[in-house]
Amino acid sequence: MIIDSLVNASKSFAVHELFEKAFDYINSVNLETIEVGKYEIDGEDLRAIVSDKNGVPAADSVAKFECHDKHIDIQLCIRGNEQIGWKPRNSCTAPKNDYNPEKDVCHYGDTPDTFFNLTNQQFAIFFPDDVHAPMIAVDDQPIKKMVIKVKL
Repeated sequence: MIIDSLVNASKSFAVHELFEKAFDYINSVNLETIEVGKYEIDGEDLRAIVSDKNGVPAADSVAKFECHDKHIDIQLCIRGNEQIGWKPRNSCTAPKNDYNPEKDVCHYGDTPDTFFNLTNQQFAIFFPDDVHAPMIAVDDQPIKKMVIKVKL
């Protein structure tokens, strides 16, 4: 997992060949005015999902504690204050279901080891070994975020 601010995004470019293109896309759009929806950046290799909604209680997010096998998530908080739970996949012992290849998701019944907050222009990068519980409400304000799915 990587946690940082957009101003430091270039430090992650060497981690994956598509990260530079992902952050170029982020920098090419007006984050304040981009509409909620799905955006193709580079075919199936890079796509963005923008949401703008209230966060959920921690228990609701942890109930969907997830990780992915075929994609890396770059989760950018555009506006608001989002809490995210995290635990390394190799420490998880309670799979809730088999891996779903169509949705590229596996859920766990474990509890996160740690929680952290993202706020304006901060991002987290989750690799397949990072089980995460996003969109936890910190306050009553909506969270506008972009998730970029980076194909492995």
